[in-house]
Amino acid sequence: MSCLFVISAPSGAGKTSVIRTLLQSDVNVTLSISHTTRPPRRDEQNSRDYFFVDHAAFKEMQAHGEFLESAEVYGNLYGTSRKWIEETMAAEQDVLLEIDCQGAQQVRTLYPQAISIFILPPSMEALKQRLEQRGQDESKVVERRLSAARDEISHLNRFDYVVVNHELAMAAQEIACIIRAERLRTMRQLVRQRLLIAEFS
Repeated sequence: MSCLFVISAPSGAGKTSVIRTLLQSDVNVTLSISHTTRPPRRDEQNSRDYFFVDHAAFKEMQAHGEFLESAEVYGNLYGTSRKWIEETMAAEQDVLLEIDCQGAQQVRTLYPQAISIFILPPSMEALKQRLEQRGQDESKVVERRLSAARDEISHLNRFDYVVVNHELAMAAQEIACIIRAERLRTMRQLVRQRLLIAEFS
């Protein structure tokens, strides 16, 4: 029985950096790569960070029901391939979704068993500094992202776990602990260890 992990955070909370650090450890999860209409940033590559598509192609995929979840964030469209998720989980591989709060809600509706994790910045001031230091947005856009962060954080109680990103390595380690603990839940071990358990019957 494979696990579906959903990680969300306000823009600038360090979600992508935490996940990159997490994947370098021995957690053995497959990261889902989203489709998006936004242009790639300097260090991003197509099919590694996102599948970059134009607006028309995204809308066509959406019309055909190809997305498990989709959302518009700051004027750009994002979506997760339903077929890829289903095939990967059917192959007994755990999957990690890095998506915004809108998408997380959609996934939890379709997959109530999904494990949701929210990454919280250490303070509003730290979040503001991170957004400004990225140098990617005008001050007006930074303020809009901070306003969105307040709204997203107000829905914290909908998530199973909350990890505060004080320090990158520690946040990644805490998420790795969540992943390992969830795999050891009795309902999953009854499936994964069925042959071992059968020996004692």
